[in-house]
Amino acid sequence: MPPLPTGSAYFMDDAHPPLARHTLAILVDNEPGVLARVIGLFSGRGYNIDSLTVSEVSHESHLSRITIVTTGPDGVVDQIKSQLDRLVPVHSVVDLTLTGKALERELLLVKVRGKGDDRVEALRIAEAFRARVIDATTESFVFELTGKPDKLDQFISLMVPLGLVEVARTGVAAIARGPEGMAA
Repeated sequence: MPPLPTGSAYFMDDAHPPLARHTLAILVDNEPGVLARVIGLFSGRGYNIDSLTVSEVSHESHLSRITIVTTGPDGVVDQIKSQLDRLVPVHSVVDLTLTGKALERELLLVKVRGKGDDRVEALRIAEAFRARVIDATTESFVFELTGKPDKLDQFISLMVPLGLVEVARTGVAAIARGPEGMAA
């Protein structure tokens, strides 16, 4: 007997719609509990947040901007956006993926341990990626790199065989091109 449908994304049948990556920019009041309410809309539907960044963007207006990258069917992401729009502390929700004009960047810190040829190769690759050395010892480097998430993924994969020790990422910060801003 097949499992009973529960409405959760974890129990969708084989005829589910294709998944798409979405980058959402959400302007909210900077107050306690807002982030938990926003995240709850995703977890309540069984969807993961691939990247999350939050920061106050207007001290005078007490506004923060939340940038969320998620993957899911367009219909489910549309439902989440609609529910976000109805939350009281939310001022606006923009799916930057749909605008087609979004710029996305992420900051990466990578620690690589190595000696000899591996050390030289790590420095050569870092230079090719325009990564900065922000700490160096006789046995390790810490590199700083800013760019698109796929560029950072590529840099990490090249550092693995050279002695990758640790990775720290900020998550995606995104903004639309052009003179218009998000409406508050």
